[in-house]
Amino acid sequence: MFGHIKEDSVAGFVVFLVALPLCLGIAIACGVPPVSGLIAGIVGGLVVPWISRSPLSVTGPAAGLTSIVLVEVQNLGGVNPFLTAVIIAGLLQFVLGVIRAGRFAALVPSSVIKGMLAAIGITIILKQLPVAVGSDGGLSTVLSQHNPGAVTIALISLAILYGWKHTPLARIKLIAPALVVVLVASALAAAFAGSPTFALDARHFVDVPLGGVGALYNALPRPEWAAITNPAVWIAGATIAVVASIETLLSLQAVDRLDPLKRHSPPDRELLAQGAANAVSGFLGGLPVTAVIVRSSANVAAGGRERFSALLHGLLLLCAVLFAGSLLNRIPLACLAAVLIQVGLNLCKPALFTTQVKLGVTQLLPFAITIAAVLAFDLLKGVIVGIVMGIAFVLYENSKRAVVAEKDEAGIWQLRFRRDGTFVSKPGIMSTLDHVDDGESVVIDGTGEYIDHDVKEVLATFIEDAQHRNITVTVRGIDLTTASGGGGH
Repeated sequence: MFGHIKEDSVAGFVVFLVALPLCLGIAIACGVPPVSGLIAGIVGGLVVPWISRSPLSVTGPAAGLTSIVLVEVQNLGGVNPFLTAVIIAGLLQFVLGVIRAGRFAALVPSSVIKGMLAAIGITIILKQLPVAVGSDGGLSTVLSQHNPGAVTIALISLAILYGWKHTPLARIKLIAPALVVVLVASALAAAFAGSPTFALDARHFVDVPLGGVGALYNALPRPEWAAITNPAVWIAGATIAVVASIETLLSLQAVDRLDPLKRHSPPDRELLAQGAANAVSGFLGGLPVTAVIVRSSANVAAGGRERFSALLHGLLLLCAVLFAGSLLNRIPLACLAAVLIQVGLNLCKPALFTTQVKLGVTQLLPFAITIAAVLAFDLLKGVIVGIVMGIAFVLYENSKRAVVAEKDEAGIWQLRFRRDGTFVSKPGIMSTLDHVDDGESVVIDGTGEYIDHDVKEVLATFIEDAQHRNITVTVRGIDLTTASGGGGH
């Protein structure tokens, strides 16, 4: 961890500048006190590096969990029982790491994961638009309750975020565009203070407790231990554990690809680290955490080499909470909403949709259905619906394409298995055999493929019927001695 102090110190400072506005913005988007987002970032930085073996991954509150937190805080009746669910999620993740379940994340279809992330992006945008214009209500109040000062700050913030890469300052690694947005927005808010039209109210600013460690401790929400007997709390904990684990392992794979040294991060060890961090974060009043690709990629771009950069970013966040609360409280919520809107747009960018269209209906439909299900229900139900749809398409493709059949020059049907023959393949096999007319010859070749008992019964039934239809059947590479005719129907 401490082998590259110089490089990691620079990278850790850059990651801190990126993480600070995100921690605040995500907490506000979740409907919890801003300090809970900062606590999650601190815990992610101070706990995970000691357990994880991922050299470049950075942990903190993730935009991907925003919709879950927002819904579950409401469903469970407040942030206190929700914190109990976060602790449960951490313990479940730790168990997943112990039983080495990290490899099973690869079973989730790519189209479902992309749909999940796109739906999260859409949810973030819809929830942050009212905040960006200074409204306390939902989308329906954006036009009627907007604040001109908040709208101006949000538009300027978005212009900075999207125009940053076209400026010479983008070459300086130590300057993070999100931090520039915070500084410019804070200056604008101060300048608007004397204007009757553009002045912001107190509710339009971040609210971090002042007064040092004691005030911070008193302001932190506490887990409600009595809620541990509530089944809804366990369901929420399981939901967080599953989604946070998937997002963490996806981020881990992405960061390993970005690593210039091409190191491999053990996924099961990462689940142990994330589980410990979530348990601690919930206990201290923080949001659930995951490995976050935005911060991790900033770590890579800033020249990070080892886990010390993540550790330092956590220490700097802690110092900011303890000693810079008055400065944090000058940050307008509208600029943080702009930062999150950019995150949301990156998750559901148009190129993602056009790519899925080009991949065909088997990728597009699970992707689209996952988005619709997440927006209609919740994240976990949407992902489950998407996985079921993905499985349905796999079964459909296998049922159609397990065998190929064609007549050779002699007029003999050549029926060849090109993949394993399972019960899923039975409809396609039976449909193919139906094309054989009385008096014809058939060669059935399953050499080198696994053929299960259900398919063998279908073939045995066909052979038994063929005797009465004057059909000559030759079987290669399939043992039908244990199959009896009639069972295939």
